[in-house]
Amino acid sequence: MTEALHHEVTGSGPVLLLVPGGAGHPMGLGPLTERLAERFTVVTYDPLGLAHGRLGLPVPDQRPADWSKGAHRVLETVLPPGERAYAFGTSAGGIAVLDLLARCPGRLAGVVAHEPPCVSVLPDGAERRAELIGQLDGAERPPAEGESATPMGVFLAHVLRPFTAYVPSAPAAGPRLTLAAGADSRGQLLHRTTEFLAHRLGGAFVEFPGGHLGVLDHPVDCADLLTETFLADAHTSA
Repeated sequence: MTEALHHEVTGSGPVLLLVPGGAGHPMGLGPLTERLAERFTVVTYDPLGLAHGRLGLPVPDQRPADWSKGAHRVLETVLPPGERAYAFGTSAGGIAVLDLLARCPGRLAGVVAHEPPCVSVLPDGAERRAELIGQLDGAERPPAEGESATPMGVFLAHVLRPFTAYVPSAPAAGPRLTLAAGADSRGQLLHRTTEFLAHRLGGAFVEFPGGHLGVLDHPVDCADLLTETFLADAHTSA
C-alpha cells in the first residue's frame, strides 16, 4: 500500500516544490508561501504529515532518502509530462532537496538549499556534528509522541542525527544548484557548512536575509531573492 503524500498547492505559474525544515512541519511558512505564490505554483511538502493529522503518532527514524523519494512522488503527481520544477528546502528540507537533485535531476529546473545542516561534510565534521547534537540535546527534549508531541520533539528524536550524518555527492549533471546561508549566520557552523558545500558540489553561493530562520523572519525578502535566483536560472538555461 502506498503511503499518503501530504502536500498543499497554491498559486499559479511554474511549479516550485517547498520542503520545510525541522521535522517537515510547514508552520510559519505561510507568508513565504503567499509571496512565492504570486509567481509560482507552490507545492508545500509535509513529509511526515505532521500538519495533516499525524502529529503525535509514532514516527520511525528518518533518512534524507525517505523525504526525497516522497518529494519525487509528489512532483510526479503535480508536474505535467516533460515539465520540470524548481525546488527549495531549508535546514533539514535543504538536505532533502540535495538528495532529490542527486536522484532525479531531470525533473528539476533549479534547486536552492538553505543552510542544510549536513555538517559531517566538513573536514572536522565528526566533531562539529557531536557539538551540534550536544547543543540541541542540552535543552529539555519535547515529546515526540502522544498528545503533547511537538514538531521539535519529532525533529530531535528522529531527524537530527540521521540528517546531520548525510554527506551529499556532487551531481554529475543537472540544473543549477544554489547554496544559501543567512547573512546573520556569518561566523556560525551552518554558514561555514553551506559555503563549503557550494565549493564541494560546484554550486553557487548566496546570502539570504536573517539567520537560520530567515525564511520565517524575513519571508517577503527571502521569497523575492529566491524568485530572482530561479529566474536567473531560467535565463541561464534558455
